[in-house]
Amino acid sequence: MQLEILAVGKLKERYLKQGVEEYLKRLRPYARVNVVEVPEEKPTGSLSAAEETRIKEREGERILTRLHPDTHVIALAIEGDSLSSEELAGYINRLATYGQSRLSFIIGGSVGLSPDVLDRADRLLSFSKMTFPHQLIRLILLEQLYRSFKIIRGETYHK
Repeated sequence: MQLEILAVGKLKERYLKQGVEEYLKRLRPYARVNVVEVPEEKPTGSLSAAEETRIKEREGERILTRLHPDTHVIALAIEGDSLSSEELAGYINRLATYGQSRLSFIIGGSVGLSPDVLDRADRLLSFSKMTFPHQLIRLILLEQLYRSFKIIRGETYHK
């Protein structure tokens, strides 16, 4: 399986970088994982509704140009479906079983994702109704992907 994580912005905190590297290493036996960082749009002024829309549109354009045409797109969005770890594993397993071996997970920037990106997504996924920093969610996503593959393979996951 080939997984791609399209994330707006670069990781800044050392502890997040270390955590991401650890889970990328753990995922190697299960899938090829490519993390693509899309440049974050810097606000030109106050974050008015118009400025937020402009930022989402520009970041969205960058995301959409990076997507492979036949990839199954899962956008992380607070309004998305909330799945248990077992349900996420089952979803990934069903996609692989039916020939969808290329998955792209999209993590938006601090103002979220553009409507165009949300429309392109095959599924919207939410980890919580709570808001998390977009940099932290990258680590959470990788941990859940690793957990999913452990579940799919029937392997124990040490807590």
